[in-house]
Amino acid sequence: MSSATTSTEHPVEHLAEHAAGRRATGELIRHWRRHRRLSQLELSVEVAVSTRHLSFIETGRAVPSREMVLRLAEYLEVPLRERNRLLVAAGHAPEYHESRLDAPELDAVMGAMRQILTGHGPYPAVIVDRAWNVLDATASVALFTEGVAAELLTAPLNAYRISLHPRGLAPRIVNLAQWRAHLLHRLRRQVAITGDPLTRELYDEVSGYPGDAPPNAAGPGAPAVPLGIRHGDEVLSFVSTVATFGTAVDITVDEISIESFYPADRRTGRVLRELYGD
Repeated sequence: MSSATTSTEHPVEHLAEHAAGRRATGELIRHWRRHRRLSQLELSVEVAVSTRHLSFIETGRAVPSREMVLRLAEYLEVPLRERNRLLVAAGHAPEYHESRLDAPELDAVMGAMRQILTGHGPYPAVIVDRAWNVLDATASVALFTEGVAAELLTAPLNAYRISLHPRGLAPRIVNLAQWRAHLLHRLRRQVAITGDPLTRELYDEVSGYPGDAPPNAAGPGAPAVPLGIRHGDEVLSFVSTVATFGTAVDITVDEISIESFYPADRRTGRVLRELYGD
């Protein structure tokens, strides 16, 4: 005599979960499309799909294939972290791995970044993550942390907090309103591009620090916004660049940046070489 087995699966619940997944996928795609200020027609033309099908995806009436999710995400410039979220919502496996910084597969990447730092000395440079937490730095960054309150120097050190907090570097920045405007504009743009909640939280925090109304330009004839800081009786002047890995397929690598500071005048270069040169 055979015994009947009782299934614990509930088809109605399974269908409801599937429908919820479709809606979530569609809502995320619609969010990124609107975030990029594109119409359904504009996006459908660019990714070679009918407007009707795109509308079905956004409303949850159709589930996009893995290839379609990746094609949409690529055109919409969705960050790798969020592309995984789109894939999972659509019922697909994540595409992009998130490695630990000390993982063996990142040895070459971390080695390249350390080489950049070594080659940049005696000038300041920092390696930061997506929320501008400092991962590594040249010895001359100590020039920027002189007099900074101890609580701002506990891990994780955050470049924006150290720069703009009234107990950080801010009191030593001679063109604070100008530099503050530059940093906030850059961070606001990062929020707009990535939609990252951590970056948004950081922007909300540091934009609330006290400061004068910022100017809108670098100044007449200036090629870039300088950073001027007091160091003893001197005023040192810097310009900076921010570099990223352009071909990253790992989330950790994709979110790493290197900001390098260069002397904006001969006097600053001389002081740095005297203090931190070999």
